[in-house]
Amino acid sequence: MVKATFLGTGTSQGIPVIACECAVCKSFDYRDKRLRASIYIETENVKLVIDTGPDFRQQMLRERIKELDAILFTHEHKDHIAGLDDVRGFNFTQKRDMPVYARKNVIEALHREFAYIFSENKYPGIPRVEINELINEPFEINGERIIPIQVMHYKLPVFGFRIQDFTYITDANFISDEEMEKIKGSKIVVLNALQKEPHVSHYTVDQAIEVIQKINPGKAYFIHMGHRLGKHADEEKALPQNIHFAYDGLVLEL
Repeated sequence: MVKATFLGTGTSQGIPVIACECAVCKSFDYRDKRLRASIYIETENVKLVIDTGPDFRQQMLRERIKELDAILFTHEHKDHIAGLDDVRGFNFTQKRDMPVYARKNVIEALHREFAYIFSENKYPGIPRVEINELINEPFEINGERIIPIQVMHYKLPVFGFRIQDFTYITDANFISDEEMEKIKGSKIVVLNALQKEPHVSHYTVDQAIEVIQKINPGKAYFIHMGHRLGKHADEEKALPQNIHFAYDGLVLEL
């Protein structure tokens, strides 16, 4: 069993100024209100979040998530790590340090961005984390096997993750054939699709569709959409039958 809740399906890429008059920014459709990309995954063994962006606290409160076993990080960009400070709420309620799983370069970024967390002289009430370094090999949390999938975000290696038959990938514009094999057989694949126009480090919608058709999962959901993409109700109609745009608060079970 995998239950996945989309905490955020948007991106800091192309966030408009307050006075923006585009269709998405003026939309009253809740599916067009996209916080930064993150997802909560629950199985029989584990409850975890992938990425803690700037909206992490708001997302946890909105979904009323009270238990968290671990945090996985895909990469070190600010829109995916900036909310780590708010893990302190789980430290307080769960009475323990929060296990964090990330590759070496992400860990180094956490030390730079949140130096006070790792200081020898701990200030009372700061977030408490337990760092676990990832390499491109399967690992387990509470007996749940997790498979990292290395993708490229322009020149930056990024980890996606497969948990049972659910695969989650954000911030990518290239997946090697070797890594693609790890995804195949997934019942649901989540993939980034920033916009229709070409972009240096993200899949476009058409490119993401091509990747999904190559993998051939049962269903696919696109995330990390910029406001330039267009309104959910309009853009959803143009997708193949088994592909959908995700939206904040969407829950999937398999």
